Amino acid sequence: MRAAMGSGYVHGYDDRERDRLADQAGTLVDLLHEGTVYPPGSRVLEAGCGVGAQTVPLASRSPEARLVSIDVSAGSLAEARSKAKASGVANVELLQADIFDLPFRAASFDHVFVCFVLEHVARPVEALRALKEVLRPGGTITVIEGDHGSAYFHPDSPAAHEVIRCLVALQEMSGGNALIGRQLHPLLLAADFDSVAVAPRMVYVDSSRPDLVEGFTRRTFTAMVEGVRGEAVGRGMVDPAAFEAGISALSRTAADDGVFCYTFFKGTARKGPEPAAGSSA
Repeated sequence: MRAAMGSGYVHGYDDRERDRLADQAGTLVDLLHEGTVYPPGSRVLEAGCGVGAQTVPLASRSPEARLVSIDVSAGSLAEARSKAKASGVANVELLQADIFDLPFRAASFDHVFVCFVLEHVARPVEALRALKEVLRPGGTITVIEGDHGSAYFHPDSPAAHEVIRCLVALQEMSGGNALIGRQLHPLLLAADFDSVAVAPRMVYVDSSRPDLVEGFTRRTFTAMVEGVRGEAVGRGMVDPAAFEAGISALSRTAADDGVFCYTFFKGTARKGPEPAAGSSA
């Protein structure tokens, strides 16, 4: 898992998963990163950078900010370093660290960026509070998460919904929450952030958008569901024929007359200022 903290990463760490993350990042860069630009000289913590799929666009869009990107996986960090070097970004420091055991002083960052991490964390509010501790008063946090319950498509198919349900259940068994996108607002409030604002970022795909058909419907979402075939079948959650029928139905939505929709949620919030000296607040 990318920022793992004691739970399993349901999607795995193999080459196929690295390719899927790269496809997802490349396809959705404008949708997810629009509005996220950090000022020159600011210090930004990217928590759970994984293989660097979001690190490169984040650093490229704020070339004069200083990024520190962390992950618990040494293998993922090696991949992230390779991506950063190949992309020519020089404003990123990559470190091995756990969100629940951060090696930074309190109030040492101006901004925090978290993308596709909380869905894999058993205690998301505690994770947000840990990140808030290293954020300076008045600093901001940006959190992006998906919500597999938001997927709908044409042609509709009970078989497709069933394999998505398997993925959601497996992620829950590993301590995560594949439906966490809809919960960003209450989670940020529970972590005592101020100025909380959450907005949906919807992906709509039809055959007039061939880049999204290939990059999102096929190589991101369907590939993600297909990746849990072995575990879902092995646990007896679904029989092999039913799983294949579900994947076939998801693939069918990428046809010329198909449509696929999915919603990400992007939240921003601020750490409130410290009370003034002598204040009772």
